[in-house]
Amino acid sequence: MINAASVSVLADGLTATWGSFPKARFTARALDGLDELELKARVAHVAAALHDALPLPYPQAAEIVRACASQVTLDMWSGWPATDHTAARGLDHLEAGMSTLAALTPYATGEFAVRPFLERHRDAALAIMYDWATSPDEHLRRLASEGSRPRLPWAGRVGWLMTPGPTLPLLDRLRDDPSAYVRRSVANHVNDLAKDHPEAALELLARWRAEGGSHVEAVLRHAVRGLLRAGHPEALALVGATPGSGAVDVLTLESDAVAVGDRLGFAVTVTAGAPGPVLLKYAIRRPGSRRVFHLGQREADGAGATFTVRKTHSFRPVTTRDDSPGPRELEVIVNGRVAATTAFTLLPAPN
Repeated sequence: MINAASVSVLADGLTATWGSFPKARFTARALDGLDELELKARVAHVAAALHDALPLPYPQAAEIVRACASQVTLDMWSGWPATDHTAARGLDHLEAGMSTLAALTPYATGEFAVRPFLERHRDAALAIMYDWATSPDEHLRRLASEGSRPRLPWAGRVGWLMTPGPTLPLLDRLRDDPSAYVRRSVANHVNDLAKDHPEAALELLARWRAEGGSHVEAVLRHAVRGLLRAGHPEALALVGATPGSGAVDVLTLESDAVAVGDRLGFAVTVTAGAPGPVLLKYAIRRPGSRRVFHLGQREADGAGATFTVRKTHSFRPVTTRDDSPGPRELEVIVNGRVAATTAFTLLPAPN
C-alpha cells in the first residue's frame, strides 16, 4: 500500500501547496529501492525523501506539510510518511510538530509519531494532548488516548507512560466520549495499563462505574478483557462473574489429532455454580507455551444451569508464530479456573 500511487498522492499535495516543491526528485528518490523494503522501512524511506525535498527550516516545512492535507485526499498510506517526517524532523519544534500531527491525524493517524514528542517534551507535549481531548474532531480526541497508550502496538516504549497516573486525566475526559472510535481507544489504553498495573486499572474502572455514564459498561468490558483472559478474580467480580465458579460436565473433541492448516472442533457442556455471567475461555498448551482464547459467555439464572458450546480452532500457519507439530492440551476455563483438560496431537501439514 506504500507504493508509487501513495507517493504520487503525497507529491501532488505538496506541489499544490508549494510551487517550488521538487516533485520529480522527491518521487524518484522515494521510489528508488522501495519495493525491497518492509512496511515500516518504507515509511522511513519515503519520509527521508520528503526531508530531502523540503530543505527549509522546520517551521516552514511544517506549514507546507500541514497545508497539503487539504489539497489532496490523503489516507494512512500516503500520509504516514508525512507523520514520520514530523517525528524525525520536528522534535526541536514542539508547537510546530504537534500542530502538524494534529492536522494530519484525520487522514493518517499520528499515534506513532507523537511518541518521540512525549519522550522528549513530556509535560509540555502531554498538556497539548489534554487540549486535544476537548477537540470537536474525533480523530484528534482519539489521538490523545491512542498516542499515549502505555503499550501501543508497533510503537516505541515511552518509559514514564508505563506508570499509572499521567494519562488518567485524558482518560477521564474521554471515557464517555460520543464516538465509539474514541471510546475503543480509551478501553485499549486501560487494557494496556492493566497488563502492568492491574489494581490501578480496576480501581479506575470501578470509579467510572460509580460515576456512571452512557457507555461505561461497554468501555469497562473491553478494558478488562486481558484480565478476564488471565482469570483475574477482581476483574471477574467487576463484570458480575463468580470467580472459579462452574464445572465442565462433558468435553469432547471431533478428533484426537489435527494437521497444521486444519481445524480442531470441540464441544463443551458447562454447569453454572452460581447465578450471573459464566465466562468461558479455552487454552491451547504445548511445552513452553500457553495461548488463551475466548470461547463464549452465558448468563445463568442460578446454580445448576447448563450450557453447551461448540467451537473450532484453526491451526492455519501464520508468520508471527511457530506452531510446530507435536503433543498439545486443550484446557477449558470457566470463570477463571481450568475446569477440564484433554490431550490431542498436532500433525504436520499434508504434502
